[in-house]
Amino acid sequence: MTGGRMDKSVMTWEAYRNIAPPGMVDLGHRISERLKGKTLLHVNSTRWGGGVAEMLHRLVPLFQDLGIDTRWDVIEGSPEFYQVTKGFHNALQGQAQTMTTQMYETYLKTSRKNGRKMDFNSDVVVIHDPQPAPLVYKKKKHSKWLWRCHIDVSRPQRNVWNFLKDYVSKYDGAIFSLPDFAKRLNIPQYLVYPSIDPLSDKNKELSEKKIFSILAKYNIPSDKPMILQVSRFDQFKDPLGVIEAYKMVKKFNDCCLVLAGGSAADDPEGMQVLNDVKNAAEKDEDIFILDLPPDANIEINALQRAATVVIQKSLREGFGLTVAEAMWKGKPVIGGFVGGITVQIVYGQTGFTVNSLEGCAYRIRHLLNNPEFARKMGQNAKEFTRRNFLITRHIIDYLSLMIANLNL
Repeated sequence: MTGGRMDKSVMTWEAYRNIAPPGMVDLGHRISERLKGKTLLHVNSTRWGGGVAEMLHRLVPLFQDLGIDTRWDVIEGSPEFYQVTKGFHNALQGQAQTMTTQMYETYLKTSRKNGRKMDFNSDVVVIHDPQPAPLVYKKKKHSKWLWRCHIDVSRPQRNVWNFLKDYVSKYDGAIFSLPDFAKRLNIPQYLVYPSIDPLSDKNKELSEKKIFSILAKYNIPSDKPMILQVSRFDQFKDPLGVIEAYKMVKKFNDCCLVLAGGSAADDPEGMQVLNDVKNAAEKDEDIFILDLPPDANIEINALQRAATVVIQKSLREGFGLTVAEAMWKGKPVIGGFVGGITVQIVYGQTGFTVNSLEGCAYRIRHLLNNPEFARKMGQNAKEFTRRNFLITRHIIDYLSLMIANLNL
């Protein structure tokens, strides 16, 4: 794997025995025995940046450790191709886009080009998201292909979904992150939540010394409450709305705001959103905007552990793994009432979901002014994440889908 610094933390199945819910590790061993000798291929659009790539960096070695011969391949495309697929992404999440015949042809031409040079010889092939979806034309009779959708397609732009549906319908099954994302298709549909890895650099335990050193690195004060949002600089993550909510809170509570993120290789809009965020900060010395590289996992870990309140004020969201990351670190989270955030946040127990800037600001102030309540909420959040959103459950879901599709 090339393109950045590899996370070299623990990558063995047994390492999760005292972290995952009881019985989970043994279950994984038993299920994987039925798949000995079978092969698995994952295909997506980028090796670095974004939640899909991040999960695959952790999932693939664990499949291999369980004896599943697993590969991960990445398609290639021109800047024009990624501009088109960003339009697809926005349209599928409900934002009106103008799509031309030439754009569709660019999309298909790139798929054909990738199809000619990639090796799809595998028992099970999992194709992630819209970018590589047309590769299903390379499907062989002996293999099973699953389309894994990570985005919110509950209210897509109809013409774009209808175009994509022609390809999705050729798969042996489709995997969605929420029941609300399921579509009317002539193939089986499966529900699989994404996951975080508690042993990765982004989520493992850190010393206080390390946490404070990273705060100092970015000149972030450690003597006042920190409000944090970690996400790509993407309009659907609503970083501008987070700044507005912070300004409302700042009138009553002395605090700082950290917006930490970066961009994905397949997202050409990130730089414009980042510039908009910098302009909105208006030289406020208590707003820290961190444009981090894709491998800044320790830095993100430290920021989440140092935060008083974590925000994920998305307007559209496939799942939002930063919510589970913060919850695993015992933090109360305030999230937009959209997509997978509604599954992760149990209202009033593990965090709060909000629908407005005013609601977001109100809940931030509530948590800042009630630290003991916030602490207990964080404890609930960590245990809820352990039971539902760790990588061990994710691996077992995939192994079960392999068994079901291969009729083992």
